[in-house]
Amino acid sequence: MTDMAADLKQRFSQLQDGDIDVVILGAGVNGAGLFRDLCAQGVNCLIVDKSDFGSGTSAAPSRLIHGGLKYLETGEFRLVAQSALERNLLLKNAPHCVEALPTFVPIFSWMRGIPAALQTLFGSTTAPRSRGAVLIKIGLALYDFFGSRNRVMPRHRFLLKGRALKEMPHVTRQIVAGGIYYDAKISRPERLVYELVNDGLEANKGSLAANTTALVSSADGLLTFQRSDGHAFSVRPKLVVNAAGPWIDHVNAALGASAHLIGGTKGSHILLDHPELVRSLNGHMIYFEADDGRICLVYGYLGQALVGSTDIPCDDPDNVRCEEHEIDYFIDSVRSLLPSLRFDRDQVTYSYSGIRPLPASDASSPGLISRDHSAPVFEPQPERPFPIISLVGGKWTTFRGFAEEVADTVLTRLQHSRKQSTERLAIGGGRDFPTDSNARASWIRSIAVKTGVEISRADELLSRYGTTAAAILAHQSDYSDNQRIIGAQRHSALEIDWIARQELVVHLSDIVFRRTTLAIEGLLTIQGLREIGAIAAAALKWDAQRLAEEIDDVVTALSKFHGQTLTEESVRRTASPAAR
Repeated sequence: MTDMAADLKQRFSQLQDGDIDVVILGAGVNGAGLFRDLCAQGVNCLIVDKSDFGSGTSAAPSRLIHGGLKYLETGEFRLVAQSALERNLLLKNAPHCVEALPTFVPIFSWMRGIPAALQTLFGSTTAPRSRGAVLIKIGLALYDFFGSRNRVMPRHRFLLKGRALKEMPHVTRQIVAGGIYYDAKISRPERLVYELVNDGLEANKGSLAANTTALVSSADGLLTFQRSDGHAFSVRPKLVVNAAGPWIDHVNAALGASAHLIGGTKGSHILLDHPELVRSLNGHMIYFEADDGRICLVYGYLGQALVGSTDIPCDDPDNVRCEEHEIDYFIDSVRSLLPSLRFDRDQVTYSYSGIRPLPASDASSPGLISRDHSAPVFEPQPERPFPIISLVGGKWTTFRGFAEEVADTVLTRLQHSRKQSTERLAIGGGRDFPTDSNARASWIRSIAVKTGVEISRADELLSRYGTTAAAILAHQSDYSDNQRIIGAQRHSALEIDWIARQELVVHLSDIVFRRTTLAIEGLLTIQGLREIGAIAAAALKWDAQRLAEEIDDVVTALSKFHGQTLTEESVRRTASPAAR
């Protein structure tokens, strides 16, 4: 495996302003997916983000990879079909991060919602509520149909009340029936974004990636950037892609192409330390309608329960957070759905929120704004000789298909031809991932013998990092895998050292929020954060002042944006769960 940090440093040292064909501004999942696709076609790309890879909207999803059952109501059948296909492909291309998720839908009536659903289907701006059994049965049948391409999961089941309550015993007895269908969840979305970027860098030695890098100026076709270390560099691209998500309009204005493309909505989520709830879900998600008609969900995520999400108009992506009234809303919603379980504020371990970069819309309900994507183009102007393609809308699940569409547009404009499809291209640690239980057992035994770790540890790291686990365990370091992080005993100093040295880390927050799930799992303690910081400081040559600042920044971010206060003990009361 390439020492990417050292290799990238050398690439920047040799950069000339005409070496880059395409600049991608924004390294969320859409930008990163496009970067990987174009690099695979031999196009020299530069991807830049003002923060870290995958640190904006892409770090704040419901962590689902789904076809979009609710989009059937608004007649977005093409989007559902594409989403279901991309879900099926991700289950194959990123098996280390994406897994099937059986989903239970509680049903409270037999016939309600049909007139409202028909009105919405034909353009009404009022969202339907109280979807009854007939409507849900039709929807699930359609969902199976749209998910038939590259099918990897079972078809839906429809359950009468008695059977439904056996499957989900804590659900309110007010239901009349239930449905079970299959979607998927992603355990580490932020890490997958980094892997997309890294895959692009490995595919094309002429490409570059820069996180924590600001656009300083745009003049006469020359873009100048400044990195976090103060180093400035300039490139003269043939084309620019604006993949800045909620910040798209701001970036376009900075490039001299003002427009109003984005009308974002805020989506918040909370994590609960609730072992009884997680056990009762039995690996299922419950996808339900709250009392006010909004769609909510709850499912097990790395040993906790994830509850979401809100859908509130918002235009301040730099300061978005889950507010107190949203937390109350979530708790009230799950309490109503699962009345035999206790829910309280003291179970909340973490909260997060992000802005969905949806297209500007006059829809009366945020839930009716299309989740489809588009890529409007600003053609070159005398003072700006390059075109700008803006990536508007979209959803996590469809990033590969969106990237392919835009990449084909870019290739046509550059007069390049496509060399390969990304449809079957494994991502990061999904490359050469063992595809069945026998292959998995063989891979684990082989790595355990080579590195001297226990079989169970090799299995755990395969689940966490995919086949990248082999390189991590083979990493030559002053630390061993037996040295575990205080408060997070399933994570080792060896892992942290690998990440700090190999995975383009700039800040301590990159490690605990995005390259790992330590923060969202509620496993960080003050002592553990100091330990992780010391490992990163040694790898990245931080002095004592820089290390103290990095630790303070993480503590502040946890408190300000995630409702988590670090102490000498982690916020999780239960033992740390296995990596899945």
